[in-house]
Amino acid sequence: MSTATNSRFHELLEARGVLVADGAMGTSLFALGMESGACPEFLNVDDPEMIRTVHRQFVEAGSDIILTNTFGGNRRRLMLHKATDRVAELNKAGVTIAREVADNADRPVLVAGSVGPTGDLFEPLGPLTHAEGVEVFSEQIEAMVEAGADLAWAETLSSVEEISAAYEAAAKFDLPLVVTMSFDTHGKTMMGFKPSELGQWADENHAPLAAVGANCGIGPGDVVAAVHELADACHRPVVAKANCGIPVYEDGQLTYPSDPDEMTHYVDLALRSGAKIIGACCGSTGEHLGLIRQHVDAFLADTAPAERPEVTEIHARLGNTATGSAGSTDAADAAPKRRRRRRAS
Repeated sequence: MSTATNSRFHELLEARGVLVADGAMGTSLFALGMESGACPEFLNVDDPEMIRTVHRQFVEAGSDIILTNTFGGNRRRLMLHKATDRVAELNKAGVTIAREVADNADRPVLVAGSVGPTGDLFEPLGPLTHAEGVEVFSEQIEAMVEAGADLAWAETLSSVEEISAAYEAAAKFDLPLVVTMSFDTHGKTMMGFKPSELGQWADENHAPLAAVGANCGIGPGDVVAAVHELADACHRPVVAKANCGIPVYEDGQLTYPSDPDEMTHYVDLALRSGAKIIGACCGSTGEHLGLIRQHVDAFLADTAPAERPEVTEIHARLGNTATGSAGSTDAADAAPKRRRRRRAS
């Protein structure tokens, strides 16, 4: 990976101030007809136009970064579909599709190779050794590099062992790496890792680590609370990529409780909490991303500095999923407003 490519993420972030990532690949594919239980990565070869449609939807909505359809593209996950011999094929195809859409955009758009969890626990709690984890991630990332990815995006991870293996794999190819973890209502990953610990880990590691953050979770409130804690704990750019709440099964399909308009509170609070890259996760569509783009642009155009929210404001406006409460209009109206001070030039 050349030094020019290695700095493209940082150059774009510096130029724009805040970058908009994309939305949910899986949700979008189901809406386009993907069957439940299917392997999404197979569509990179079997129906590439479906994947292009999703990427175009997000680029047209304003995404600066699109994630490839490769979340389950490592050999441990593909083993479930008897496709361990297709790692390189499926990941190269996924990056190639995204690269084509990005390169045809009317502005710079980065291609991030999505790297999901292995699905196995690392030692000492599980069978996967550090060396095996690095090998699994390296195989996937190597294919992404060969196909022209701008960076790797390891997401929905839960343990320090897993993020360390992904980091070591990306470093082998000098590929910029974003790491996001999924935090629950108690402010920890399923393996007990806290946002502050992720921040400490980030500051202890260097290039190619480009950014760290939170994704998925139970809803926007948990992600923003994690971003708030993470921004206090490290000096890396912070990512927020929240889902649209806990899905409900209705009339034969999953629906998500957060409508696009509710994302306005999420964007405001995430940016004021310190997020520099913001997108959405499960349940989000091009409509959600379009609104995120609008609110990011308005935030950047506002000459008044943004007052950092307290955690109580985050829960008041986005809800505290630990108690099952949702944010309300009254709570939002009662929350502190942005202080109207001129930004120092």
